[in-house]
Amino acid sequence: MDYTKITTFGALKTSGYKAKSIKEELRQNLILKISKGETVFTGVYGYEDTVIPELERAILSKHNINFLGLRGQAKTRLARLMVNLLDEYVPVVLGSEINDDPFKPISRYSLELLKEKGDDTPISWLHRSDRFAEKLATPDVTVADLIGDVDPIKAANLRLSYADDRVIHFGMIPRANRSIFVINELPDLQARIQVALFNILQEGDIQIRGFKLRLPLDVQFVFTANPEDYTNRGSIVTPLKDRIGSQILTHYPTSVEIAKTITAQEANLESAQKDHIYVPELARELIEQISFEARNSVYVDEKSGVSARMSITAFQNLLSTAELRMLKNGASSTSVRLSDFTGIVPAITGKVELVYEGEQEGAATVAMQLIEEAVKSLFPLLFPKIEKLEKENERYPYDDIMRWFSESEGIELSEELVDSEYEDLLDQVTPLQTLIQHYQPQIKAEDRYFLAEFVLWGLSLNSKLSKYRLGNGLQFQDNFQGYLRNNL
Repeated sequence: MDYTKITTFGALKTSGYKAKSIKEELRQNLILKISKGETVFTGVYGYEDTVIPELERAILSKHNINFLGLRGQAKTRLARLMVNLLDEYVPVVLGSEINDDPFKPISRYSLELLKEKGDDTPISWLHRSDRFAEKLATPDVTVADLIGDVDPIKAANLRLSYADDRVIHFGMIPRANRSIFVINELPDLQARIQVALFNILQEGDIQIRGFKLRLPLDVQFVFTANPEDYTNRGSIVTPLKDRIGSQILTHYPTSVEIAKTITAQEANLESAQKDHIYVPELARELIEQISFEARNSVYVDEKSGVSARMSITAFQNLLSTAELRMLKNGASSTSVRLSDFTGIVPAITGKVELVYEGEQEGAATVAMQLIEEAVKSLFPLLFPKIEKLEKENERYPYDDIMRWFSESEGIELSEELVDSEYEDLLDQVTPLQTLIQHYQPQIKAEDRYFLAEFVLWGLSLNSKLSKYRLGNGLQFQDNFQGYLRNNL
């Protein structure tokens, strides 16, 4: 039955509509979706066996929830997705500031209106998209912001005494009655403000100034917090923490494949970039591997974490680097190159918190080291491991490549090269193509040149070749030539 056509309380009662609390709504709709085999929390990857089952248990238990995890772990996204578990529409007393349920009115306005008009009381319908409120906890948040305060202007306009509860201006939480209310970064909220939440979570009551006001609010609270905040900026006061039913620990993606899926979903690329710039699969893996390297780097503060946003913005920068070259060359299409990764440095430096040693190295230097470490980590997965010590008279897979560089002046891969010039330079290193054909015979033709440059990077990072950053590109040379370059 389409209840939304009903406009009076009397018609609502005769229709057979049953009012529910918001926690009961969430619980029943979750049960319904699970019974139908539907995916409840779509677009969230890597949590299928960890966070999401814990969240579903919390909803079934009708708990208020605290998501505890480092930045960029989809805490707020999960809270917003809970809106999909609400009924599509719920009835409210028309004109109510706090979304009064006509079956259980709590505000003075609604109580008096129902008393006056009875079954003729007008009602409206509130869509679930309007039943979500969010507040970032900052030190300047006040009790008045969240709970409410006396409004002297309302008192003057209505000619009311300050003893009359009609002079109250409700804060964000009462106005989120029958809604999901999210407080992000809860530890940043001053302790005295957290104390004001005690009764709301436990009894559903609010206190404003000295009024004997009892408003049993119907709110699903979701909090988010960063573990670092417990020591650096604040903490969740123990009595408040005790009133939060479930604390759910979030985490970063556990594999590159999951991370790639998240980045692909969140990157929001322009259609021109999607249509005209080819991205080798190895380039996508490198982008994610950089984040994994950062989370294990001695230069990066592990307590701060490395957000998934770093991979997303780095991927966007990578494509923009290739796009800029394409535009300058007047080309209609291009492919991402490994040398384009120098263009993602700004996306890395803005997303990692460095420890003292990292600050000494410099943010840009650390960023380049993370890129190089990602190359070193993936290299042995595609080609034979490069041994530091090699036995005499024994042939190694990279001997022909190193001999080619020893007999030539090396190659210079300028950022401004058009695709045909870039490919011709790499084709000159004939042993390079032989190596790729031998160890990666199934490689797509479009990926071959990216892989060729990848081999050169791998050899240089393992001290088999010399790599130099030029003003507008990279130069690869034999180690002896590199030695002469640095000492003459």
